[in-house]
Amino acid sequence: MGLLNIRNLTVKFATATGSFTAVDGIDVTVDKGEVLAIVGESGSGKSVSMLAVMGLLPDTATITADEMTYDGRDISKLSKAERRQLIGREITMIFQEPIASLNPSFTTGYQIEEVLRLNLGMSRAEARARALELFKAVGIPEPEEKLNSYPHQMSGGQCQRVMIAIAIASQPKLLIADEPTTALDVTIQKQILDLLMKLQEDYGMALILITHDMGVVAETADRVVVQYKGKKMEEADVLSLFENPQNPYTRALLSALPENATGDRLPTVSDFMALEGTK
Repeated sequence: MGLLNIRNLTVKFATATGSFTAVDGIDVTVDKGEVLAIVGESGSGKSVSMLAVMGLLPDTATITADEMTYDGRDISKLSKAERRQLIGREITMIFQEPIASLNPSFTTGYQIEEVLRLNLGMSRAEARARALELFKAVGIPEPEEKLNSYPHQMSGGQCQRVMIAIAIASQPKLLIADEPTTALDVTIQKQILDLLMKLQEDYGMALILITHDMGVVAETADRVVVQYKGKKMEEADVLSLFENPQNPYTRALLSALPENATGDRLPTVSDFMALEGTK
């Protein structure tokens, strides 16, 4: 049994005319210390499935699952207090927009110290010292000065490093990274991915990496889940997926990689799906 086990997860959102199914019977398992990539285009249900695990979806969402367990505990049956103890301490998440995820009214140091005090019961002095250690660990330049900076005074890459520091503050067993490099330039993207992989190895965390970038998948993942329109299309270890994809949609994603381009125009996923006769 894996560290996180999700079986037949379905998420529906209420609409003015009925409901919309965002996740349709997804199965996901991640083992201790494993890097699992969940890949697919926008709207495939990648983020929604993990937000359901975190309990961060709005009240308009209806969540059902045959199983949703973490380390042998049924997440769906935890009280709100028990879930708060679990989420943010043993399971943490990094979101797509680092600046939007940080509170503009407080310094970055205050925000990480608050996490340490609430989750680990540290004193102000202990939290301050640990926050400085974490800022150094994630490679924030001039960490003492940056502890007193507000998010708008830092670059996007620095804010993402702050979010990573907050996420690893309690040394979680499972870290979920939702498109952690989307808003960053290419050079900073690689730095952030390298940092995540180093921290994953140093801390022995399981890492779920949500992405639409097959290049990132190739460089980071042990195993891959491919999603399309709320459904799981394929699951395989990363080498098997790239060498012998079984599903037309997976082949479509791989065909759209720049290195697979032929002629003047890069084929789209829709082009490939049309050739395969798959909608």
